[in-house]
Amino acid sequence: MVELGKYAGTVLGAYGVSIALLLGLIGMSFRSSARIRRQLEAQEKRMGRHG
Repeated sequence: MVELGKYAGTVLGAYGVSIALLLGLIGMSFRSSARIRRQLEAQEKRMGRHG
């Protein structure tokens, strides 16, 4: 294991916050993509396009 010294808490906390933010952004992207895909499919259905 890597020895982080007296800054271990700060470094690990920063890594934890960074990972949490990245996971949050990824989750938001997936939710947004699904919402937009549903809207596009609904619009195409209204316009009579199937495919």
